[in-house]
Amino acid sequence: MSRKCLLGGKAPQTGYNVSHSHRRTKRQWLTNMQNKALYSVALGRPIYTAIPACELRTVDRMGGLDNYLLSQPEHELAAPLRRLQKLIRQRQVAQAVAS
Repeated sequence: MSRKCLLGGKAPQTGYNVSHSHRRTKRQWLTNMQNKALYSVALGRPIYTAIPACELRTVDRMGGLDNYLLSQPEHELAAPLRRLQKLIRQRQVAQAVAS
């Protein structure tokens, strides 16, 4: 599982542990990645992805995966998510024309 998030781009950070004597040792702060299935209403199916807990809260606050992806600029999304964004837009246009 990748440690970098496709949705928000959040990645591990590096730095130093600093002891009382100011001795520095390298360390890494990992993201809180969770394997989740986020349901897309427009596509009618779940999207399986590894997502950090903080980004999961953001998706929930925006009202679901569809609204989150549509609100993001295309150049900020990873290639698989750009394809999803395009599919969701096409489905929403098709549903609007059909009704």
